[in-house]
Amino acid sequence: MQRKIRIGIAGYGNLGKGVEMAITQSPDMELVGVFSRRNPADVQLLDSSIPVNAQNDIEQFRDQIDVLILCGGSKNDLPEQGPALAAMFNTVDSFDTHATIPEYHAAMDSAAHPAGKTAMISVGWDPGLFSLNRLYGEAILPVGATYTFWGKGLSQGHSDAVRRVDGVKAGVQYTLPAEAAIERVRNGELPELATREKHKRECYVVLAEGADAAEVEQSIVSMPHYFADYDTTVNFISEEELRRDHAAMPHGGVVIRSGTSGAGTTQVMEYTLKLGSNPEFTAAVLVAYARATWRLNQSGVIGAQTVLDVAPGLLSPKSPAELRKELL
Repeated sequence: MQRKIRIGIAGYGNLGKGVEMAITQSPDMELVGVFSRRNPADVQLLDSSIPVNAQNDIEQFRDQIDVLILCGGSKNDLPEQGPALAAMFNTVDSFDTHATIPEYHAAMDSAAHPAGKTAMISVGWDPGLFSLNRLYGEAILPVGATYTFWGKGLSQGHSDAVRRVDGVKAGVQYTLPAEAAIERVRNGELPELATREKHKRECYVVLAEGADAAEVEQSIVSMPHYFADYDTTVNFISEEELRRDHAAMPHGGVVIRSGTSGAGTTQVMEYTLKLGSNPEFTAAVLVAYARATWRLNQSGVIGAQTVLDVAPGLLSPKSPAELRKELL
């Protein structure tokens, strides 16, 4: 019997905690350690028997980890941590700044390839599962248009970006889809929709002591890649309100491909997610792709990879024969 895939977690926030939970549902994997920039004594895992180590000491564990799942933020953490860690470990991450994925892919490939490591980037539901469904839609209905709508829900990446703004003590961001626009797409109208016509962004922010609300608001609404292209509302609230009203992390969205087949017949493909917990679901996707990452590396596939490069069967713990019998 093959040994279990040994997983490490770099970063233990909401996403890292979700990864720990997802591994408990994966009998072919074992969590061998968590690595944190915080004092390890202050990090409380769900399973207290799992060791917590300082992230600065991670190089000592190169031979004990098959795949390291990176749970840092896309804005500041992953661009720096990703290449450094991909030079030592097979990695999986959820880098989600769509506009700079090509540059991040190049940086991760340059780090992982010479080391013989596999770096699976931008894994989650968007980018990730939604990316796959955009590809399927375009390949199957080449004459048409693809539409992606997010929310209503709390965005981890955008919330992290809000919290990085000077003067912000705490905060969250919700993405709100335009329901009228979604219905037009479902009806096969093929509308041309500007970014602002598809979504709005709503932020709830706790100001740091002495911070200027107007300056904080301007920093948020003008942030490129995150808020500048959207109608963004910034609401200033108390810490108590944040804890009381914004502790849950639901999210979701839909990818729709609307087009015509050869005879001009209207066809609509739709993929929908309704998530009770954004980080828990993203973590579950990361864990499935960690399995694929290890298998790819063992077969000699190295360098940076994305969900578009992975055969679906590699995500499952089942054998190809089992998958053909049970799912095909």
